[in-house]
Amino acid sequence: MPREPKSKAKRKLKTYQTSIGFYDQAVAAPSMKAALEAWGASSNLFHQGVAKETDDPDIVAATMASPGVVLRRPVGSNGPFTESAELPTDLADERKAKPKRKPKPSKRAAKTAKKPSRKIDDRQARKAAAAFEKEERRREAERRREEAARAKERARRDKAVAAAQAALDKAKREHEARAEEIEAERTAIDERAEAEQGRWDKQRRKLEEAVRRARE
Repeated sequence: MPREPKSKAKRKLKTYQTSIGFYDQAVAAPSMKAALEAWGASSNLFHQGVAKETDDPDIVAATMASPGVVLRRPVGSNGPFTESAELPTDLADERKAKPKRKPKPSKRAAKTAKKPSRKIDDRQARKAAAAFEKEERRREAERRREEAARAKERARRDKAVAAAQAALDKAKREHEARAEEIEAERTAIDERAEAEQGRWDKQRRKLEEAVRRARE
């Protein structure tokens, strides 16, 4: 019974993969957000198209064996993911990388043995550097597209705000003009009403005087 929750928790994990710098990286995490946090990403790599969920059985098996641990392999390679992947370029000091001296038949034989390895290292270094530069160009292009999209959205919003403000200003001017007309009409009506009241008061007094005289 106590083991059931653990197996359920494992089933919730998914394997996510991305490429950052010189490495392909993979991690078993419960969500994309958790994967981004494990990678230390400052932006959403999934929205940018540089990260994805993978169902590759070898990658899934490696990450599920160490949930939450970021595994790596040299970018562009098909090797296994491990916790301590080597750089895809020969960045170590050549003197430190030299093996201990062993008996060798001759200097010419040693030079002949070293040349193929050096050529392979150079090809790998150039391949890794090219892959890195390609990735940097892709990310820079993505940043430019995002910035252009944000600028376009700002321009659209500014235009909409300007149009709404213009409509408000126009409606306000129309309202003020109509209010002035109504006020002028009200003033004229008040003047007419006052004149009518004065005329009626004068006529009423004359008629009341006539009625009084008629009664005498």
